Amino acid sequence: MAVNHIVIGGGTGFVGTALVNAFRQRGLSPIIVSRMPGPFRISWHDLERDGLPKNTTAVINVAGQNILDASQRWSSGFKQNVWNSRVETTKTLAKAVAACPPKVFVTISGVAYYPPDKKEYNEESVCDKYDFLSELCHEWEAAAKLPEGTDVRQVTIRSGVVLGRNGGMIKQIFIPFYLGLGGPLASGKQYMPWIHIDDTTNMFVHAVENSNVSGILNGVAPQVVTNAEFTNAFAAALWRPAKIPVPEFALNLLFNKERAKIMTEGQKVSPKRVLESGFKYQYPTIDSACRDVAKW
Repeated sequence: MAVNHIVIGGGTGFVGTALVNAFRQRGLSPIIVSRMPGPFRISWHDLERDGLPKNTTAVINVAGQNILDASQRWSSGFKQNVWNSRVETTKTLAKAVAACPPKVFVTISGVAYYPPDKKEYNEESVCDKYDFLSELCHEWEAAAKLPEGTDVRQVTIRSGVVLGRNGGMIKQIFIPFYLGLGGPLASGKQYMPWIHIDDTTNMFVHAVENSNVSGILNGVAPQVVTNAEFTNAFAAALWRPAKIPVPEFALNLLFNKERAKIMTEGQKVSPKRVLESGFKYQYPTIDSACRDVAKW
């Protein structure tokens, strides 16, 4: 599908910045919907007032407050910010999309949609809400639903932990691991659904450019690993030991138990529909991904 004009909600964060750069490499100049002013940007207020820019052919939303920001206490106010930055921004874009339909609308969600048990889940699995994070994912996806009859192809990418040198989990743990102070989180036996940042951005591009892609895609790598297996791969890529575990109680104290579940529990998720769509991973294994993100 030819993409002429693209709008990206949340285009200034870790994933959003990489996504904007990916489309710029394709000769496009995405318009970013952001709270921060700047060139090729519009505000969320502008979007609500004026709608989508003229001739928009693709809309993406990756907006969302960083849940694991340790500087923020897990208060009712912060939880509301986490909720609004995902659900309300998606509603705003969905309303704009319904008013002036582009060809495709791609949104992000999370693998917390699936329960953290031993069962393997794919995009065809239907799961009930079981806690705050799963409810957030359900409502996040519901916010993207368009009125019946709207002629717009829709894709939702349920993302796992995104591994990249410039943000997210790797940015937080790089120095401790480099100093030989890294180790598994909690038991280390919990699954850790993951994906390299380049594969994340390529998956969004794939969803936008291929008219045969629609519905749910699991934004995870095909190799299922535990936190301990990731820890060993990342430490090996840095040529460092990783023998200092972080106990579960310490994570619960630092982040609050409800939020720490993101690290202490994990889902076993496979990208069945992603592979069936013909998507090719640049980093299909945890070893290859860790070797890349371990570079200075």
